Amino acid sequence: MSDLSIAVVDARAAPYAAVPTLLFRLALTETSGDPVHAVALRAQIQIEPQRRRYDGEEEARLVELFGERTQWADSLRPFLWTHATAMLTGFSGSTEADLPVTCSYDFEVAAHKYLHSLGDGEIPLNLLFSGTVFARRDSVVMVQPVPWHVEAHYRLPVSVWRDLMDLYFPNSGWIRLRCETIDSLTRYKAERAIASWDDAFERLLKEAGS
Repeated sequence: MSDLSIAVVDARAAPYAAVPTLLFRLALTETSGDPVHAVALRAQIQIEPQRRRYDGEEEARLVELFGERTQWADSLRPFLWTHATAMLTGFSGSTEADLPVTCSYDFEVAAHKYLHSLGDGEIPLNLLFSGTVFARRDSVVMVQPVPWHVEAHYRLPVSVWRDLMDLYFPNSGWIRLRCETIDSLTRYKAERAIASWDDAFERLLKEAGS
C-alpha cells in the first residue's frame, strides 16, 4: 500500500483561467520508497464554520444560513464547498503540485453565501482526498487507491478569496432570477428609462422604503 500524505501549503488566484480558479499548493510525501509514476487525485473540500469566530456584522449576514447565534451549537456544522481533481506527475520521496479549484459567485449556493458573509480572517477548510496512485516496485507498475485517511486542514485567508472574486467579478455578484421576474424587471427598467440594472434595483429599494 502506498504511504502517501498531503498537506496544503498555500493558495492563490489563477490570473488567466476561463472561470474563477484558486490554485491550492499541495505538498505530497510518499514514505514507502516506491517511485510514483502519477497520481489521479480527487478532493472533496469542506468548510468547517465552527472552527472560527465571527463578529457582529458577520453574525447578522449568517442568519439565513445558520439562524440566530443561540442556534449555532446545532447549526454550525461542516458542509461541502466543492470538488476538485488533478493529474499529478511522477516523483520520488516528495514533491509539490497545484490543485485547481474552480469557484462560482452564485448566491443560491450555501458555500458562496457563507464566503460572501465573511469580512476578514480565515476560512477553515478540510480537504478529503481520494483517487489512484500509480507506483513502481521491482519494475512492476502498481495501481493503488489513495488511502482513505489522507486529508489536509487548511485555513484559507478570506482576502485570497476576495482577491479572486475581484479579479473576475470586480465589485459585483450574481443573483439567479426566474424568467418571469426578469421580464417584469425589464419592463420596469424600460418604462422609467433607467440606465442600468443597479439603478433599477436601487430605485426599487427606495420605493420599498429600504
